Amino acid sequence: MSETLERPAAVETPVRLADRIENGLPIATMERLAQMVAPDDLAFVYRLIPRATLARRRAQPEARLTIDESARVVRVWQVWDYARQVWKDDDAARRFLFKPHMLLEGRRPIDMVLVSEFGRPVVENILGSLLYGTGV
Repeated sequence: MSETLERPAAVETPVRLADRIENGLPIATMERLAQMVAPDDLAFVYRLIPRATLARRRAQPEARLTIDESARVVRVWQVWDYARQVWKDDDAARRFLFKPHMLLEGRRPIDMVLVSEFGRPVVENILGSLLYGTGV
């Protein structure tokens, strides 16, 4: 995953991406992602990392995210990227991610992705159905 959040799957091997997660992504990467996914929600970044933790990290020079935090950022980025591919529009992708979905029993896709690694494939399956015409 590049520091500028260019399509990670297209530019990095899975091994390289795993290395970057293990080494911890820069805080700025997480902040850019939060701005892209939820530009009108200044508190969204705190869904990726708790407020107090982020404040402490910002005070440290060269601070990086933990493995778990980095993995969460990459998970959200990958689903965000996929939603943008499906909808071809950032606003439409956001609407999909932040609107409750019937196949998620009324949960929002973004919440499924943020909670654990198990939510990502569920949301990606919905996106795949939309992209490849099987509908949902």
